[in-house]
Amino acid sequence: MRNAIVTGGAGFIGSHLVETLLEDNYAVTVIDNLSVGRIENLHSAFNRYGDMVQFIEADVSVEHKCWTEAFAGASIVFHLAARADIVPSIDNPKLYFDSNVGGTVNVLQAMRDANVNDIVYAASSSCYGIPNAYPTPESTPVDLRYPYAASKYFGEQTVKHFSEVYGLRATSLRLFNVYGPRARTSGTYGAVFGVFMAQKFHGHPLTVVGDGTQTRDFTYVSDVVRAFVAASKRHASKDRLEYSCYNVGSGATVSINRLTELLRGDSLHIPKRPGEPDCTFACIAKITATLDWEPEVSIEEGIGVMLQHIDQWSDAPVWNLESIKDATTTWFKHLK
Repeated sequence: MRNAIVTGGAGFIGSHLVETLLEDNYAVTVIDNLSVGRIENLHSAFNRYGDMVQFIEADVSVEHKCWTEAFAGASIVFHLAARADIVPSIDNPKLYFDSNVGGTVNVLQAMRDANVNDIVYAASSSCYGIPNAYPTPESTPVDLRYPYAASKYFGEQTVKHFSEVYGLRATSLRLFNVYGPRARTSGTYGAVFGVFMAQKFHGHPLTVVGDGTQTRDFTYVSDVVRAFVAASKRHASKDRLEYSCYNVGSGATVSINRLTELLRGDSLHIPKRPGEPDCTFACIAKITATLDWEPEVSIEEGIGVMLQHIDQWSDAPVWNLESIKDATTTWFKHLK
């Protein structure tokens, strides 16, 4: 039986990945400090797979044997543990660099100490900032607009460096606008789907940034999970694998106005924010050619599934005009 470590495995994407790995006959150890993740996200895995899934509550940005010892005997690491969202990264950049860069260094060192040679890293398309090409290929110059983007990109570069120096088989996946069941907002504001789903559940209008004509490459979570699995299978087929990074996107781009139509919600508009692109749109030619992967779930199908599970957002923060204005004050102050 193969043994996998999933850092951040109680989070939105991580918990879906854990379930898929268990279905593929992996034994899985989840490491998560539950600052973003929720133990409830793993209840289905615990109930179905029992001792095949182990959970360690720990912060990978703090090196400690309570979690590093779990790497002994692992065959691959999926590193998803990270601080997410733009707004809190502007308020507290050190926390983001400690988690997203320092935590990545600690994970890589734990791999070295345990002689684990394979890692798939959850990178972020935010590294492109406001890109100069659409669809945006991996060769696009980075444009780091806020601390979250910088911390995730420096984490990615750390993985690349360890791969080149220490011979690790490593892949980074630059994820575009992932959505699906379990996507959440945080207490300090978050991504559009988490905001909208909580607002819709509670009967509030959907708060649309700007005029809503901006478009996003919304990628359904099961497609993203399949990309992680595809990367791991490529690792398994190679004695030595050069470091690679791939965009993971939907192959399409959808306006926020179209999103509100599909969610069947009333909307109101809030000021456009500096530093945000008018479009995110991944060029996925590289991953489809190399990993034999392609997206399968349309935005209509994905939103249909989310609406069936809308009660998941019953206890999520509900944002309104005033709370969003308060939460994004530093955004408008610093990102001009």
